Amino acid sequence: MLLKINISRLYKVLTLIGLILLTGCSDQKEAQKSEAVQQTSLAFQTDDSLCKFSQGACAQQLNNLQIELTIFPETAPSEKPLQVNFTFSQPVENLKVRVEGRDMFMGIIPLNLTQTDKNHYQSTLIYGSCSSNYMVWRMFVSFTLDGKSQTALFDFLADNEN
Repeated sequence: MLLKINISRLYKVLTLIGLILLTGCSDQKEAQKSEAVQQTSLAFQTDDSLCKFSQGACAQQLNNLQIELTIFPETAPSEKPLQVNFTFSQPVENLKVRVEGRDMFMGIIPLNLTQTDKNHYQSTLIYGSCSSNYMVWRMFVSFTLDGKSQTALFDFLADNEN
């Protein structure tokens, strides 16, 4: 009987401590979230390897081929349909595109492309959200040009408010 009373008291004390900790966390969590958003914004602004769709198309030069990628909306929100557009400076063949998390495995998302003219392709993309405040996605663009297989990589930040 003495053991049951001590366990009961211990449970009450632990519950009380838990409640005290929880009530003190809400302001701290908001401050941490605000700080994380500021750090994400700063990291995005200083990372020149990431596409910044709000500033225009993300372009890459591969040998004699210019590839431009645009995504709308430019903020690349998670769990919402994104319009993806590719423009090539010359016609390519066997175009295949997939999206994966750059720093975290989030699955492989293939894009079903539609060719709108000889150098333009489009698709719709939806990807999941991440609990991290900084989720970078990598788009793998594989194609054949002049009989040679090539791949271009485009990295971009999800949920980018900049």
